[in-house]
Amino acid sequence: MATKHYLSYLQETMHSNWNELAMKDLDGVNSYTYAQLATEIAKLHVTWREMGIKEGDKIALCGRNCANWGLLFLAAASYKAVVVSILPDFTAEGIYSLVDHSEAVLLYVGPNVKKKIDVSQMKGLKATIFMDEMSIIEADPKVRKAFDGAEAAFLKAYPNGVTLSNINYPTDNYDDLAVLNYTSGSTGNPKGVMLTHLNLSGNVEFAHNRIPHTKGDTVLSMLPIAHMFGLMFEFIYQVCEGAQVYFLTQAPTPTNLMKAFAQVKPFMILTVPLVIEKIIKKGVLPKISTPTMKILWKTPIIKNIIRKKVKEGLEKTFGGQLRYLIIGGAALNGEVEQVLHDIKFQYCVGYGMTECGPLISYEDWFRYAFHSCGKELPQCHVRIDSEDPTSKDGEIQVKGINVMKGYYKNEEATKAAFTEDGWLRTGDLGVLDKEGNIYIHGRSKNMILGPSGQNIYPEELEDKLNSMPCVAESIVLDRDHKLVALVYPDTSADGKKLLGTKSLTQMMEENRNAVNKDLPQYSQISAIELVASEFEKTPKRSIKRYLYK
Repeated sequence: MATKHYLSYLQETMHSNWNELAMKDLDGVNSYTYAQLATEIAKLHVTWREMGIKEGDKIALCGRNCANWGLLFLAAASYKAVVVSILPDFTAEGIYSLVDHSEAVLLYVGPNVKKKIDVSQMKGLKATIFMDEMSIIEADPKVRKAFDGAEAAFLKAYPNGVTLSNINYPTDNYDDLAVLNYTSGSTGNPKGVMLTHLNLSGNVEFAHNRIPHTKGDTVLSMLPIAHMFGLMFEFIYQVCEGAQVYFLTQAPTPTNLMKAFAQVKPFMILTVPLVIEKIIKKGVLPKISTPTMKILWKTPIIKNIIRKKVKEGLEKTFGGQLRYLIIGGAALNGEVEQVLHDIKFQYCVGYGMTECGPLISYEDWFRYAFHSCGKELPQCHVRIDSEDPTSKDGEIQVKGINVMKGYYKNEEATKAAFTEDGWLRTGDLGVLDKEGNIYIHGRSKNMILGPSGQNIYPEELEDKLNSMPCVAESIVLDRDHKLVALVYPDTSADGKKLLGTKSLTQMMEENRNAVNKDLPQYSQISAIELVASEFEKTPKRSIKRYLYK
């Protein structure tokens, strides 16, 4: 196998960074050197064996970003178990559904999830464990007894402690399932993306070759670790390379992020457009948008001085040690990208999707083509389903070692995701120039990117809205990073009867509150707007979404 296994990188890193910091919670709860990480991984392996956990069993992780989340992932991967990553923002019902669908035997939860779930609703689990303290919440008596006896079993297995000679992780299981990543918390028909160790290794190998580290480099884990973008490039790749990962255990508000950047001084930042857009629009655009500055911004010689100063200020905002700013998940605002381009900032926009573990395309910032999303990775190939791929938009399709195995227990969705000749349909529309740069011009999929990288599927919200009183049909849109629902009301006799003495506006506000009650914060509807006529539709009766913005 030409591709190097990511756990091989991890083993080598442990040898060269044994006493160096591996990862730490910014609030100081948990912290591990690579030596301590190796020890805790070994302890978990012994604990799971005592509890009767087998290779291939599913271990679900549902909690905020933290060092113990990362520890559990690496322990499961090196145990040949399968990690089921679940966003902690999902409702309790959504979590129950995904635990059941994935057939997980263990569930590790963070503090917020612990408060909202009822463990009796998940019958297939051997145990539910509090992630922060690694303590049992609920377990079968036999499993609890085994868990309690694991410390003695560990001391017996490692009487001299864990040493470098004990580090021997599996590195030949490329085709085995590594991660089940759920792209939705729907209780209806969830899609669990099946990613293999080869998929993960392909991403790590690319980053190893193209985004090199130096000893002591630090990174801030702020994107949801339950999503592949944050999991792969703010954690897996980083520890495999020997970086020091700091977990932002608080909400990624601008205030918390600025404080964290100053403290961590990351060499690389991965982020979604919303974060960068907020920073530029709040801290840069007001200063360069005055009539005088607009002229000076384009005046020869003077513009270089001004732009250099703006760049230095932005670098200071990010902690002063930044070498890479990688943006992904959605298109970057044109005005914001123009500013970054003008000041020659070290940024690029990449492209990927969960189904590719996640990266599809990238280009180093010093070769990055303005408005593109980079070039295809050597680990995968991209084609445009168009009669003229360089000038006429077509669907972007992908093939290669990064591409998923399929959707768990969902053959219909898996079949629909691939062309007859085996290429993954991304659902995105774009072109490929002669230099190989990919330009995305639209999305045939309707997924909306949440404020911290969460996937929001408007159809799910619309389905809930459409079942509310006086709603005939609806569309949920992203407007300035807020979810707005357009509703065509039910004006039939039955609709008027349901309305009673209330106004339509009152009824819609009640509907909005009712729907939001069962939704995570990031996917709640901020407003409902009434439309006067039925939405225009295709011959198949699908709403022409592109007509409504």
